[in-house]
Amino acid sequence: DVQLVESGGGSVQAGGSLGLSCAVSGISYSNYCMAWFRQAPGQEREGVAHIYTSDHSTVYADSAKGRFTISDDSSKNTVYLQMNSLKPEDTSMYYCAATPRWRCTPWATVSLWHYWGQGTQVTVS
Repeated sequence: DVQLVESGGGSVQAGGSLGLSCAVSGISYSNYCMAWFRQAPGQEREGVAHIYTSDHSTVYADSAKGRFTISDDSSKNTVYLQMNSLKPEDTSMYYCAATPRWRCTPWATVSLWHYWGQGTQVTVS
């Protein structure tokens, strides 16, 4: 079975930092793209950042540029999202997603992503 298991969410004050992790199993990790999305209550799910596991190249949403960093550890099949300078508007459920690398673009299109984690809540006050 494919599993994407997020961890690391929580509550933080504005200006603070949080790090999220997503442990992936059940897929050939190097053949997939990985991404973080988020969804606030009453809002559509939106892309935050994306990484190609093959070369570790990254792409960020404008809202994340300069504050968030996506990275991965191929030896652990784990993707990370380091979030700094957090703002109240970053409050959301954050989801890890995976899709075969041949369908990674346009990366922010939710329907292209094949597998999803259960989500982890991030609250910024």
